[in-house]
Amino acid sequence: MFGIQVALIVAENMKPQVDQITGKRILIVEDERVVREGLRVLLSADAHTVVEANNGAEAMALFHQHRFDLVITDYEIPFIKGNELAAKIKRVAPHQPILMITAYSHRPGPDNPVDALVIKPFVTAALRGIIAKLLAQPGEPPTVSERAKVNLLSPSFETEIISV
Repeated sequence: MFGIQVALIVAENMKPQVDQITGKRILIVEDERVVREGLRVLLSADAHTVVEANNGAEAMALFHQHRFDLVITDYEIPFIKGNELAAKIKRVAPHQPILMITAYSHRPGPDNPVDALVIKPFVTAALRGIIAKLLAQPGEPPTVSERAKVNLLSPSFETEIISV
């Protein structure tokens, strides 16, 4: 059900916004193929180069081999959970921007060292906004905490974005 919703949201919002940052290398770590593909389509439409991993171990290997402007990870992924992946990445690259997209409320903090967290289901415009913030501040983690309400699906649909 969620994967279908992601695909529909992506299809409705394919054009990048004027203030959108484009042309970055992004690693997506997501075990659900439909969600991963939806994110790839959205980010590719914004002219980003996307590399995909379907588990934490594969992501770590890719991270050691390549440079990424942003890592986007789910929390519940096989082999290495998203928070463990974030901690391993931050040990070798402390300023690496990491965005977690999850259905669970794993707040950023010492046990989850991500720069921002978006709760599923999310609205594409809100996701693009937090990605733009993370990409616009290379080497500096964002400092703003916010709860973004974006009205793309229905008046009651909101996307929660948490930054540290």
